[in-house]
Amino acid sequence: MTKILLIYTGGTIGMVENAETGVLENVDFNTVLPTVKELKQFSFNIDVFSFTPPLDSSDMGPEQWVRLVDIIDENYEKYNGFVVLHGTDTMAYTASALSFMLENLNKPVILTGSQLPIGKLRTDGKENLITAIEIAGATNESGEPMVPEVCVFFRDKLLRGNRTTKSSADQFDAFHSFNYPSLAISAVDIHYNKQNIIPYKQQKLIVHRNMDARMLVLSVFPGIQKEVVENMLNTPKLRGVILRTYGAGNAPQEKWLTELLKQATDNGIVIVNITQCTDGNVVMKRYGTGLHLQEAGVVSGQDSTVEAALTKMMRLFGDGLTPERVRMLMGENLCGEL
Repeated sequence: MTKILLIYTGGTIGMVENAETGVLENVDFNTVLPTVKELKQFSFNIDVFSFTPPLDSSDMGPEQWVRLVDIIDENYEKYNGFVVLHGTDTMAYTASALSFMLENLNKPVILTGSQLPIGKLRTDGKENLITAIEIAGATNESGEPMVPEVCVFFRDKLLRGNRTTKSSADQFDAFHSFNYPSLAISAVDIHYNKQNIIPYKQQKLIVHRNMDARMLVLSVFPGIQKEVVENMLNTPKLRGVILRTYGAGNAPQEKWLTELLKQATDNGIVIVNITQCTDGNVVMKRYGTGLHLQEAGVVSGQDSTVEAALTKMMRLFGDGLTPERVRMLMGENLCGEL
């Protein structure tokens, strides 16, 4: 029998409304799950593991990501797939992190959640949960998992985890993958876009548990001041910077900015150039406003999301790699992120 492990970390999907204050509060998901009677129609064996206490996704970070990969690693041979219930605010960060921390993954790890608690009349939580479980247990004609990678399922789309960004705070269609097509669409049937899915490989899972979070995200903007950038780049023990630039990777051609970036890269700080646009690719050679960044040692993040670039660099530095090696690997496609 197909076995699915449901891991509840917290988030809106498992919350209930406080009758006195009206505030949504986390509860033990085991008390909520019986309300989803449709789950009884599955032929799957579904087990539940809940974080105690449940966490708002704003409180999710490297420590909790390690806890998640430990749970998956410990149960990897027991289950056919994993569904992670997660708050929406940082779901794309967690999905990206897991994709890099679970090397050689050949089983589905599907993250989902909801915009409304699962007990609400108009909730999107039931459909998201039910479909995520169905996808986690789906196999092809050879009996192999249909989707052997980390994904986000929301509303009706299955998206590659490290390509996903939260795009709406209140729409049910809250997540998008702007630079990569959907892996599956849920309609009357679930239609898998097999050509977009990472092929199944019989490999041994390698878990990376060390995440170096000494990073920062720096967005350029008109009027950005030298003192601000200088103070940020001089943060003690800083390892990496995600530089969010204009268009195809452009930034002001201020001499001081180029010099500060060059000084930082010479000091071993890895700076990765990511566009502020929702879709598109960084090509620093296209304009002089990008070329000076490349000459300062800034690395192109190509079409990576901020979430993917940040968590990828955390894992690479966590592995103890040199800045030179990290710069090289940031430009290579490790698990479908570029």
